[in-house]
Amino acid sequence: MTNVDRTVAASAAAVFGDRLELAERFVGLLTEHGVERGLIGPREVERLWDRHVLNSAVVAEQMPQEARVVDVGSGAGLPGIPLAIARPDLQIVLVEPMARRVAWLDEVVETLGLTSVIVLRGRAEEPSIKDDVAGADVVTARAVAPLAKLCGWCLPLLRVGGRLVALKGSSAVEEIERDRQAVARLGGADPRVETCGADVLDTPTTVVVVDRVATTRRRTRKDQGAYRA
Repeated sequence: MTNVDRTVAASAAAVFGDRLELAERFVGLLTEHGVERGLIGPREVERLWDRHVLNSAVVAEQMPQEARVVDVGSGAGLPGIPLAIARPDLQIVLVEPMARRVAWLDEVVETLGLTSVIVLRGRAEEPSIKDDVAGADVVTARAVAPLAKLCGWCLPLLRVGGRLVALKGSSAVEEIERDRQAVARLGGADPRVETCGADVLDTPTTVVVVDRVATTRRRTRKDQGAYRA
């Protein structure tokens, strides 16, 4: 790991272990192609390890062993690709609607030999996607949508007892207070804020966790308003 802060390098070694080389190759691909392919902004190149890759990988703390995980709106492969590298026991589906990003994800999966990962083109709310991934143990998403809207898309993909793990920033508590009732109507338990990677990252990753406790009932007009939030 050249041109990387020692603290970040130590964190990467702790998170990825003997699969660190795969993580380095992923960062290399993003560094080489991410900006030109519209996957990341130019200013993000220097922050790929701490802001994106490690930030995503530590969410593995929320994943049971051998879980079926769906990454909704995967984009550049975050958090799904770092999770797959850190936790090869996970079966991960990357769901992404944009063709050029799907092409990128297919290339990354093939280049890195991530046999536990498949890529699906589509949106989480589409019937075909629901049919393909229904009954997941975990659904995760990073910077995709406000909490109520995200729950409307993601909770139906989970088995009862599964969990949504949404990577959030400083707005997490505010989103929970605003959307708590909508989440309950959509079949989710009381949302909670948790942190991941506190023992390896200077700035731990903030996630909102919502357990699915009931089947999603038919949406009302009031619920639909939450989707537009």
